[in-house]
Amino acid sequence: MPKFLIVSATKFEIQPLLDHFKISLTHEEGLFSAEGNLDISVLITGVGMVNTAFFLGKYSHIDTKYIVNLGVCGAINRDIKLGEVLNIIDDTLSEMGAEDDDQFIQFRNLNLGGTNAYSNNINFKNSDLEKLTKVSGITVNTVHGNETSILKLKQLWNADIESMEGAAFFRGCAGRVSDYIQLRAVSNYVEKRDKSKWNMPLAIKNLNDFAIKLIEHLDK
Repeated sequence: MPKFLIVSATKFEIQPLLDHFKISLTHEEGLFSAEGNLDISVLITGVGMVNTAFFLGKYSHIDTKYIVNLGVCGAINRDIKLGEVLNIIDDTLSEMGAEDDDQFIQFRNLNLGGTNAYSNNINFKNSDLEKLTKVSGITVNTVHGNETSILKLKQLWNADIESMEGAAFFRGCAGRVSDYIQLRAVSNYVEKRDKSKWNMPLAIKNLNDFAIKLIEHLDK
């Protein structure tokens, strides 16, 4: 049983962590283990909520103490700095619902049972983790880059960030005895798409530096 399961949509988001713990990826997606004494596995799911849910289900039989989702995200809340590492405590599948002409009916108001909102499960104490800003996220299939749709999402959701996997990660972990957390670093703001304003290298560096330190602390 691995002590840590690190879940990421892509390899490049956690490349520094892979290098640090000497984890080799022989193909694009799947489960990989660290060499040496550290009891850590990495699950690369591919981008999106369906891929994330599929792989978490495929490996749901693996018992582990800590499950950590690592990735980058877009910040809706402009008080958050580019490159900042965040602790996403709750996350919602924001596109689940129904259209009524120009109005969007949120899933919770459809009286269909169930939920589209999920949260983390943390039972351990860590001073560095406590220092991170705790935020709410939404999970989308299409990242926002249109001024009209961005205004609408701000009216509908009190969310700080958006990603393409977060809520699916929480859903896939629900019911496990493990501690599971979602950590993301901000690569860009949610606005009209302009990659010249993004800072992916800073986000990836800060995310991986924090994750490595957290894992090594919890492994003591």
